[in-house]
Amino acid sequence: MISLATIGILGLLTLFVLLALRMPVALSMLFVGFTGTIIANANKFLSIGMDSDQAWSRGWKIAYSNLAGETFEAASNFNLLVIPMFVLMGSIAGASGMSRDLFTAAYRWMGHLKGGLASATIAACAGFAALSGSSLASAVTMGRVALPQMKRYKYADPLATGSVAAGGTLGFLIPPSGGMIIYAVLTEQSIGKLFMAGIIPGIVLTLLFIAAIYLVVLRKPESGPPGERATSSEKWSSLLGALPILLVVVVTIGGMYTGFFTPVEASSVGAFFTFVVALIMGRLDLQKMKVIILESMSTTATVFLIIIAAFVFIPFMALTELPAQLVTILTSLPIGDFGVLLIIILVYLFLGMFLEGIAMLVLTIPVVIPIAIGLDWDLIWFGIIIVIILEMGMISPPVGINVFVVKSIAPDVPMGQIFRGIWPFWFAMAAMIGLLILFPQIALFLPDKLVGG
Repeated sequence: MISLATIGILGLLTLFVLLALRMPVALSMLFVGFTGTIIANANKFLSIGMDSDQAWSRGWKIAYSNLAGETFEAASNFNLLVIPMFVLMGSIAGASGMSRDLFTAAYRWMGHLKGGLASATIAACAGFAALSGSSLASAVTMGRVALPQMKRYKYADPLATGSVAAGGTLGFLIPPSGGMIIYAVLTEQSIGKLFMAGIIPGIVLTLLFIAAIYLVVLRKPESGPPGERATSSEKWSSLLGALPILLVVVVTIGGMYTGFFTPVEASSVGAFFTFVVALIMGRLDLQKMKVIILESMSTTATVFLIIIAAFVFIPFMALTELPAQLVTILTSLPIGDFGVLLIIILVYLFLGMFLEGIAMLVLTIPVVIPIAIGLDWDLIWFGIIIVIILEMGMISPPVGINVFVVKSIAPDVPMGQIFRGIWPFWFAMAAMIGLLILFPQIALFLPDKLVGG
């Protein structure tokens, strides 16, 4: 008879093997969660002297019941309605070229500075993140718009590609972040509070990215030569062009902050107003809408399957008592809360070298959240730290999914050059985590003021 904790460890190892074999994350978690539940329950019944056939039969029944119950719970969770609406909002924004309007406005105001095009890319990525909620969408759309301009002004490849890859990660932090929605659902936290918690860190991280660009061009001015200075009329004209998009963001996020909308209502309002703006601008037709809806449905189905898989996997981990034992071990170490947090951060950074952000989030939540609860950490604050660490993983070698996205847009740039360009931004993210540890109110100030909780 093996211990439940051993079953949990074997389950995790099996999961990582399946992921290494390129099995989809959701299917891997469903398989391990389902079979693990059978084995763990059968093991418990055998340990109390139950007949072998009866023990395994009960294990199967419990696993099937758990699969059906958790699937229904995930599919009927009202809060998850934010996912299709925000996905639709981002798809409309991307297909209608709103990213170009944001980049043009940022470029006209900042392009004449040294490194200004790279800074404009970061600013535009931050703006587009508030529409798309997706890191990959931000990197793809901004890469197509910004990289040709930076190539035209002879920007160094590491700075140009690094700014796009890093800027794209803001889509994981700035609301409406898909990663935050999944974290909120799995940890039973308020989606609205998590969204609010991401605003100030998102702004600060954007400024840190721009500061990193400034330091790069200060050291090597030729890496980011200034562009043309726009006239005053061009500046205001570009700002006017981006104004409808910015208003959509203000209405959506502002409505949540004031308590006028719930997150679910805000997602619907945001999708509707984005559609109206794109329609008024004459950038949508029937064919585009067909593609947008199909893409949104596909993305939503993928995310829902991952959430259902997580709902099956998490009870299995709880059943093995592995998270509880980890809490006991870590809290008994003479390293204090900061030491435990540092260990968690280092583990995440290591996993980020091999796993994609959403996959890492759903895999680690069952283990790290009990630790955070055991140490009495604020789960909203902790969620923001996790999201930023996941962002770091998106640009870390050797996997760095955003780096591969940029490589697909700029195939002539060697992969090593792109990875070289991400390090200033990687250290900016590390600085952001340090600020959050020292000053938790950076993340908690707005959630504490959120009307209606």
